[in-house]
Amino acid sequence: MTWNPLALPNAVGKTIAVTGANAGIGYFASEQFASAGAHVILACRDPERAEAAISAIRRRVPGASVEAMPIDVSDRGSVARAAASLVEREGLDVLLLNAGIVHAPRARATDAVGNELVLSTNVIGHFQLTALAMPVLERTPGARVVSLGSLATLLARFPLDDLQQEESYDSWHAYARSKIAVQAFGFELARRLRAAGSDVSSLVAHPGYSTSGRTPGIRGVNQPSHAKRFVDNLQAAWTQGKDRGALTAVRAALDPDAVSGQFYGPRAVTKGAPVASWATPTTRSPRVGARLWSLLEEYSGQRFEIG
Repeated sequence: MTWNPLALPNAVGKTIAVTGANAGIGYFASEQFASAGAHVILACRDPERAEAAISAIRRRVPGASVEAMPIDVSDRGSVARAAASLVEREGLDVLLLNAGIVHAPRARATDAVGNELVLSTNVIGHFQLTALAMPVLERTPGARVVSLGSLATLLARFPLDDLQQEESYDSWHAYARSKIAVQAFGFELARRLRAAGSDVSSLVAHPGYSTSGRTPGIRGVNQPSHAKRFVDNLQAAWTQGKDRGALTAVRAALDPDAVSGQFYGPRAVTKGAPVASWATPTTRSPRVGARLWSLLEEYSGQRFEIG
């Protein structure tokens, strides 16, 4: 089918959980899901910001069905509680793994169990959440897991022998390598689901170069300064708003013709309509995926077997 972001498929009856849904890509994906009729679970760390996002969606999407669920993806206990809440539900059609740290700390920081904080937030917690949520995904016909990648995967190496950056920390590398891991996890999950004969799909999307200064202003969600607006609009030729950046994840979640292992990105790489895209050989590598899977099991303390 021809995909029209302005005429989304009817999602009435679907339940979609979005991590990090109070701002940025996560918020706009949640708003678009709600506009298509889905019941959206905004899985957020900060309860006040989650409520602000829910209020914004209800203002902008009359009749929206939304709720908040607390989760800190860098905290094992919080992830386990969130997963238990999801498993208690009748079904979960889409799990969008969006939460993450974009601006990594200048000095190496760790979570409560010693994992490097950016890797923990962007990848490890989502690995644990997906593993624990598999029972509800497996009993939901056509369920999907969507991982949010990044253009940063094009710009960094991926040394699996020092993924935690214990030997040498660099904030840019922390972010870029975490996003390589996100994509590699998504593609490896697709391979394992397929091998197990599962009906669950795993897809990956990246939002291009999406900036807050080119994003609609929404009270409590996105309120960039005049200076931020000015600077970001100087880059208009190759950037887009986060409302547009969310379109790739929304297509991965709702396109009835999407297949497991598919990768979506903007048509012009950094901006544009969501289309099937090209992912780096590293993130597509079965060897890298298998090794990463073992490391994520070790780092998360969570076995993840399918089938």
